[in-house]
Amino acid sequence: MLIDVIAGARPNFMKIAAILRAFDKRIAEGSPLRYRLVHTGQHYDARMSDDFFEQLGIPKPNVNLEVGSGTQAEQTAQIMIRYEKLLLEAPSDLCLVVGDVTSTMACAITAQKLHIKVAHVEAGIRSNDWTMPEEINRLVTDAITNWFFTTSEFANDNLRKSGIAEDRIFFVGNTMIDTLLANMHRLQKPAFWDSHELVAGEYFVVTLHRPANVDKGDNFSRLLEAICEGARGHKVVFPVHPRTAKTLKEIGDMPSSLVLVEPQPYLEFNYLVKNAKAVITDSGGVTEETTVMGIPCMTLRNSTERPETVTVGTNELLGIDPSALLPAFQLLFKGDWKSGGIPEKWDGNAGPRIVERLESLLGCSE
Repeated sequence: MLIDVIAGARPNFMKIAAILRAFDKRIAEGSPLRYRLVHTGQHYDARMSDDFFEQLGIPKPNVNLEVGSGTQAEQTAQIMIRYEKLLLEAPSDLCLVVGDVTSTMACAITAQKLHIKVAHVEAGIRSNDWTMPEEINRLVTDAITNWFFTTSEFANDNLRKSGIAEDRIFFVGNTMIDTLLANMHRLQKPAFWDSHELVAGEYFVVTLHRPANVDKGDNFSRLLEAICEGARGHKVVFPVHPRTAKTLKEIGDMPSSLVLVEPQPYLEFNYLVKNAKAVITDSGGVTEETTVMGIPCMTLRNSTERPETVTVGTNELLGIDPSALLPAFQLLFKGDWKSGGIPEKWDGNAGPRIVERLESLLGCSE
């Protein structure tokens, strides 16, 4: 039984690492399952792709579709064209997609049109914000998925409400957390740690890349000023996403406490998060990591597809108005930020649960 494992963008790599590790273990134990790692090339910058493969021990892709840059429509079209060609030449028995990037949706559509079943890891999450490309990708992918692997009861409920039968929903946990827990002992200082005189617990980390926050220079500038004001002179480390860098050039002068750095490899970025006083972000994945590490997190979005990070974890949803930041910082500095807990099944075993279930679904169980 051959399973295509699809990866195309940075968030995918963290999720597939745990699944591939579980596949390798079961294959070594005699499982008839085999996988073909298909890299679509959606993220083609080494800092967004190659570093993650190396640090997380992900094997070299069996196939690289080398799609490269382009608009979302151009990337979707090229992924579908090239993945279809692969499937016509060498079909697989299942297409396993993860997350909610363009590659996820494009490969799911392509596989289904060739009558190849689709399994979606991280199925069922919803922000209900259709201005986010990721939300469209989730909705389309889940509309044509056969088997749904979920991270939370919230996701399970979303799928049930959309009419998905219970026997197609499998609550397995969070593969990104598998990867985090497996690498906590390997986290390492970024190269700039000493030169910027960073001290554990005495700086903040910021990650911003969503259009509502970074595409308009005036609003982006106000957000950065509010963050630095709230930080009370503590350094604010900002790994700059390529999308964000364009707007930063228009802003000009920055607060002196803002430390702008390149996008960080996995081990270095999570070292920063683990040792931060708090994180300010608009990334869903980062809110999951801060929850597990017990780091206070402020999310600059009006909605989240990961509500468990708020109801259970250390995350608070602030919206995109800069004025919401100061009260949040005041709460933090008073020592009144919630301690949070870890959501159910975020225990490092999602990957093995997925592979075990696939063996059963594909008739490979002993």
